[in-house]
Amino acid sequence: MVSAPFDYVAVGSYDEAVHQLARFGDDAKIIAGGQSLLPMLNLRLAKPAVLIDINGADQREPSVEGDLLRLPALTRHRTLLEHRLVRRHCPLVADAVRYVGNVRVRNRGTIGGSLAHADPAAEIGSCALVLGAQALTRGGGGQRVVPVRDLFVTYLTTALDQSEVITDVLIPVIRPRQGWSFQEMVRRTSDFAIVAVAARVDLDEQADFVASAEVALAGVTDRVVLAAPELLAGLAGTAACEETVAGVAAAIAESVDPSSDVQASGDYRRRLVRVLSTRALREAFGRATGAAA
Repeated sequence: MVSAPFDYVAVGSYDEAVHQLARFGDDAKIIAGGQSLLPMLNLRLAKPAVLIDINGADQREPSVEGDLLRLPALTRHRTLLEHRLVRRHCPLVADAVRYVGNVRVRNRGTIGGSLAHADPAAEIGSCALVLGAQALTRGGGGQRVVPVRDLFVTYLTTALDQSEVITDVLIPVIRPRQGWSFQEMVRRTSDFAIVAVAARVDLDEQADFVASAEVALAGVTDRVVLAAPELLAGLAGTAACEETVAGVAAAIAESVDPSSDVQASGDYRRRLVRVLSTRALREAFGRATGAAA
């Protein structure tokens, strides 16, 4: 199948992209890597009259500014996988990107495009959530900062305005005594995740006890989501023993009501949430204490 006809506009800056989005309105779509948009065009699930190519808008590399890792929106998945600053300061993202699509997708796909696409099974979205990332955007009203936890609205829908584009993603750098883990189940390599879990554990400054923890889930609802804080409260002040982690993971699993589809039943997805959350929390705690490689 081939896409419906469209016009093509290449821009040299984000300001020009915003201008073109305002000019064409709902008839326009941004394209960067195109790894999500092009299949939708070919299946005619999307029929924009105009594609606005932003690849010429930005050539910056990842950088560290204070306690934040700045990732330009056009940072390719391959760069997230290989760049020394990402691997050093945000190893969760570098690890999770291994599961994104295949080598062709990773060579062209971008972090800004992944977040703007808002796939409910997205690896990058779940990592951005659990790490407390922020998206910097530019639109008709100027620049603004959007916490990623406020970005995802529902299936393939974000809180971005029609003429707004993501320019940067800011992620807090990994701290001492902080651990992380990413777990995913797929039917075949490069498939969409049936369920994915990203976890972060921070230890008390003085002892190897959990001070706080976050778990993000993908593949269980209409968007990637954080587990409710009260479900993780049982870990606080503990050494994350097997029984405690299992109880927290079971509570997280019981809190979700995933639907069934051709990939998996809702019950199977709920079971995966429990199993993968258990693994992720154990590994994150081990990394925080130095017990895991």
